[in-house]
Amino acid sequence: MNILILGAGGREHAFAVKIKESANCSNLFVAPGNAGTAQVAENVNLKVTNFEAIREFVLEKNIQMVVVGPEDPLVEGIYDYFQEDPDLKEVMLIGPSKRGALLEGSKERAKEFMGIHKIPTAAYQSFTAESLEAGKKFLETLNAPYVLKADGLAAGKGVLILEDLAEAKQELENMLVDSKFGAAGATVVIEEFLEGIELSVFVLTDGKNYKVLPTAKDYKRIGEGNTGLNTGGMGAISPVPFANEEFMKKVEERIIKPTIEGLREEKIDYKGFVFIGLMKVGDDPYVIEYNVRMGDPETEVVLPRIENDLVLLLQKTAQQRLDEVEVNIKKESAVTVVLVSGGYPEDYEKSKEISGLDNVDGSVVYHAGTTQKDGKILSSGGRVLAVTSFGKDYKEALKKSYQNVDKLHFDKMYYRKDLGFDLS
Repeated sequence: MNILILGAGGREHAFAVKIKESANCSNLFVAPGNAGTAQVAENVNLKVTNFEAIREFVLEKNIQMVVVGPEDPLVEGIYDYFQEDPDLKEVMLIGPSKRGALLEGSKERAKEFMGIHKIPTAAYQSFTAESLEAGKKFLETLNAPYVLKADGLAAGKGVLILEDLAEAKQELENMLVDSKFGAAGATVVIEEFLEGIELSVFVLTDGKNYKVLPTAKDYKRIGEGNTGLNTGGMGAISPVPFANEEFMKKVEERIIKPTIEGLREEKIDYKGFVFIGLMKVGDDPYVIEYNVRMGDPETEVVLPRIENDLVLLLQKTAQQRLDEVEVNIKKESAVTVVLVSGGYPEDYEKSKEISGLDNVDGSVVYHAGTTQKDGKILSSGGRVLAVTSFGKDYKEALKKSYQNVDKLHFDKMYYRKDLGFDLS
């Protein structure tokens, strides 16, 4: 079949590589794609939220499946757009409806959903500019650190964790009154801080059945030892060593099952991925957040560990027949190390020539922010490349990735050298 992937990052390159392996894929397109996706598919200059242009392309190329990478088109309702168009209705679109996407599009909605379906999460309250003073008073009832979350989409940067009460009150005002995160911060969720270690659980669901995919742990902070500003992710490890069978049973019973049952009870169309950000507090899991698509850079370690034909899995998802397949997972560990532009996640320079790609051996290099010009591959984003390797455990895989990172170069290239530091 002809397949279109929407997106331009490392996640989409990982999807493209995995989908291209399938005998069920005839022609593969990525919109807009990057220099990496151009090596396995045809890049198409389409904006992921321009639904009319996507419609024209899908009809022109007889696309039978659309895999949505990023959250924006899902939150803006691309699934509903396809469903409501007689010419697009039969196209298999992998992703939830607009109502389903609210689990990521609104932190407040996600918290309400968890409350209704008795899914363990941190205590919280929501505030707007009109209730700013009440928000400041609520902060006074909590112990440090203080967690402030912009309700809407803020490109993964709308969460603040602050140690000082006065600073927390000021940042709340910055978000609600001074629009620090724009419209995304018009409502702010303040929640209690959960002390523990984070991990991500990925689920593929057809809205009725579900399959649990490999766990992963990503590293968000720019600095070693988890210091400095939040980024889109500096690397990831799969599986998570501390997510043992006993812990994962708790995750499935207390979180995954009630989540999928909640979607079904509320009659929400959901055929796609659920990314559940968890905190392990003691031996118990709590939900920090939902995302309604695969994570990045976690996709670069989760997809390579899936042995199944991904197109077949996605086809069964779209047809609500996911119960007919078993997901097979490689036992080896996978690790990805993300190489970023100097200055990221703040101001950074682009168009730096990348060298050494042909020297990489025993790892896969996924392109995140790259472009091709005059035969050269150049940086075009903050996160530039993700180097993924396998090993008998995450330490062996990490060693392999770091060995290959040493073969790569672009001006002011930066990466974290301490991935996995909190797992040993």
